[in-house]
Amino acid sequence: MGLDGGFDPFPDGGTFALDSPAGTATMAALADERATEKAAAREAARQLSLQLPDDVADVLAMALRLVGVGPPEGGAAVQAPALLARVRGLTQLASVIDTARVQAVRSAECAQAAEFDGHKSMASWQVGHLNVSSATAARAVRAGRTLEQLPTWAAAAASGRVTPDQTAIVAKVATHARLAVAAEMGADVGEIERALLDTATGTTPEALPAVTKRLLDWIDPDGCEPDPTQQRELHLTPSVGGGGTIHGRLDAVGFEKVSTVLTAFQQTGRVADDDRNHAQQMGDALVQLADAQLACGDDVPMMRKHRAQIAATISAEDLLDTEVVSDAARLGSGQVVSNTAAQQLSCDSIITRVLFGPDGMPLNIGRAQRLVPAHIRKAAEARDGGCVFAGCSAPTWWCDAHHVLEWIADHGETSVENTALLCERHHTKVHHGFSIRWDPDDRRWRTYRESGNEIVVGSQTRPSP
Repeated sequence: MGLDGGFDPFPDGGTFALDSPAGTATMAALADERATEKAAAREAARQLSLQLPDDVADVLAMALRLVGVGPPEGGAAVQAPALLARVRGLTQLASVIDTARVQAVRSAECAQAAEFDGHKSMASWQVGHLNVSSATAARAVRAGRTLEQLPTWAAAAASGRVTPDQTAIVAKVATHARLAVAAEMGADVGEIERALLDTATGTTPEALPAVTKRLLDWIDPDGCEPDPTQQRELHLTPSVGGGGTIHGRLDAVGFEKVSTVLTAFQQTGRVADDDRNHAQQMGDALVQLADAQLACGDDVPMMRKHRAQIAATISAEDLLDTEVVSDAARLGSGQVVSNTAAQQLSCDSIITRVLFGPDGMPLNIGRAQRLVPAHIRKAAEARDGGCVFAGCSAPTWWCDAHHVLEWIADHGETSVENTALLCERHHTKVHHGFSIRWDPDDRRWRTYRESGNEIVVGSQTRPSP
């Protein structure tokens, strides 16, 4: 080998040429090494996302020993004060832990940590990954922001002197915008904080809502006419065993409208021997209002080019079974009901047949074309029930029909097997690095980050020692 031509570690010919056995083996070994390194990195990232931090795990292990402790021995004179002291101490401990939790939520919000799992906000991440309601998640976000604005209050919360409920009350005034207005008006923000804290920890903590309202009225005594749409909110929270709860608030005019309509249904629905209480009658009135609207047909708003409708997925055998089969049908919201409830729905419904294969996939029911036709989308809706991205609970009518294998780039076909429902945000995420894959064994979709490690939904805990 001469020096004029320079040193070539992989010459075109010879023992170490790329196309020689030795060169091929070398490249294969390098590829295996890189693959091993990438797999190790993915596994490390996965473990990091699953494991609890050491300090949290240690406290959790200690807290678990508090569960199931029986009452102390002795008579009522001994047990009563001991039990009350235990409740008081555990309440203080819960307040301390909740403070640490909402501060962690705030830190994660500032770091945009939810993006790591493809979520837009810490509120949506908590709902999808921690099995909490949207209201609980929103309260945690607000509380974290409040503690950031009120450092003295935050210190009291960290010691358990104020409760999460009290923090929720002062959150109404402790926003950056309102405190800035107070400062512009010449108020000492620190003095405001001390007044709130003195009330919360003093002899009349029940006065905290009134003090907070007076502060709000002082900061914005007149204000502009409030936008009624900003005063309305409604929370629908599904229950684990089916059904759900509803709570919210309305502006004065909106409340009057809803109250008038529901009262009309409630009054006309009463019979002579009606043994329902008023709350039950109003609940039935709300369902009757929904029934009346759904029966209007063309007057119901469109969702994804289809009229709003109640969807239930059930096998033909269960639908025709004369015996009661619990949990036989799945509603569009994901809740399950009995076959008799589904039979009642089918009395005034259009029945669409979708055949499922042994792997949980609907059978291919349409010819290949680029745009997903209605019959394939219906099959995907029956299988997926909503956005399939890990931790997302978006309903079917918020979702796009996504080609898992791209129609152009990957020559993917337009079929049920190659179609998955994704909400707009997560559809974008999948087109920018995240991916979803069907697991035929578990009959569900799995979600993977750009690094290749899977997003696991749910809280993981370390076993106690």
